[in-house]
Amino acid sequence: MTEDNYSLTTEFILIGFTDYPELRSLLFVVFLTIYVITMVGNLGLVALIFMEHRLHTPMYIFLGNLALMDSCCSCAITPKMLENFFSKDRMISLYECMAQFYFLCLAETTDCFLLAAMAYDRYVAICSPLQYHTMMSKKLCIQMTTGAYVAGNLHSIIHVGFLFRLAFCGSNEINHFFCDVFPLYRLSCVDPYINELMIFIFSGSVQVFTIGSVLVSYFYILFTIFKMKSKEGRGKALSTCASHFLSVSIFYGSLLFVYLRPHSVNEEDEDIPGAVFYTLVIPLLNPFIYSLRNKEVINAMKKIIRNIL
Repeated sequence: MTEDNYSLTTEFILIGFTDYPELRSLLFVVFLTIYVITMVGNLGLVALIFMEHRLHTPMYIFLGNLALMDSCCSCAITPKMLENFFSKDRMISLYECMAQFYFLCLAETTDCFLLAAMAYDRYVAICSPLQYHTMMSKKLCIQMTTGAYVAGNLHSIIHVGFLFRLAFCGSNEINHFFCDVFPLYRLSCVDPYINELMIFIFSGSVQVFTIGSVLVSYFYILFTIFKMKSKEGRGKALSTCASHFLSVSIFYGSLLFVYLRPHSVNEEDEDIPGAVFYTLVIPLLNPFIYSLRNKEVINAMKKIIRNIL
């Protein structure tokens, strides 16, 4: 097919969650509340870690950057979604689509590497506590954090770059609440096989490497914990890992469900539940998962509140 035989689509319609007007106001309030809590929780956690000198340790540096990326993920998706609840056309340009996916991919990939770095930090803290400051030096912490951002940027640029090889000449309706790659692939009049292969190779490699790092770290952590003679020591060690393990399980579970399972053109609605988890629910939950059971974070919050009052 040549360009003379069709007109290329450069704008899309985001179908969103529902076409029922009576549900739009309710969903708008629900997702606006989620967005506000997510931004306040994550940016508040970033500010808290920045302001409190006692939290300037590798674990909290990783956590602060994780919260920053969760904020980035929420900012990339939610404002446009909220606008579309009351927009008449619900239009989004191709370049807005690419920008939206770029920042989403950046946030999610960086999160993968930060969670792996946090697992390694817990491994060193529990399995080699006397060598912690040597093995988890400030220099290594900065290198791991920088590496996470570099990997996130490279991964995003690769997939956005491959989007330019596609052409859209049929329907312009995206059955999703944001511009994810698989709904775009379904609209392409160019075979997206290469794009899907790149997703499988690069996203698969990222997840295999980071999940493998987490699993190896936790294997040694659990082995060390079970060798401890003190029940109190075992309980304390497990409690330091519980929040991270919960966050990892939810995060990787939703990503694996959406990006690494077989896809077909007829399963559009199946993308949405997993996407809701990793774009909306996880950024909302992470500040609470890591803060509510963390005495250091709670004490730092109390200290700042006392100083303000």
